[in-house]
Amino acid sequence: MNDHLQERSLLEIYLMVWNNRIVKNDKMKEEEILFELVKRELLDENSHPRVRKGRYEKFHMSISRIVDSSLTAQEKINLIAFYSQSMDALGKQT
Repeated sequence: MNDHLQERSLLEIYLMVWNNRIVKNDKMKEEEILFELVKRELLDENSHPRVRKGRYEKFHMSISRIVDSSLTAQEKINLIAFYSQSMDALGKQT
């Protein structure tokens, strides 16, 4: 599978689990869009600042949501791996 199909597939998989997320950006690659969506999720930027949770708690909640989803086992593994890589990238940014 080429990289583009893998990236699109991961974005589509993400949107199957978080179906209320809106994606509108023609200037970014799909992997960049996915990273921004995951980053917003892990930093709890979709919540009001007074009720935001830490990124480790959000990571745990996100992984639980993925595991409990109806995705295939391989889709779950791929999405969890992307979340793990995103957590590592966020750790390097702070």
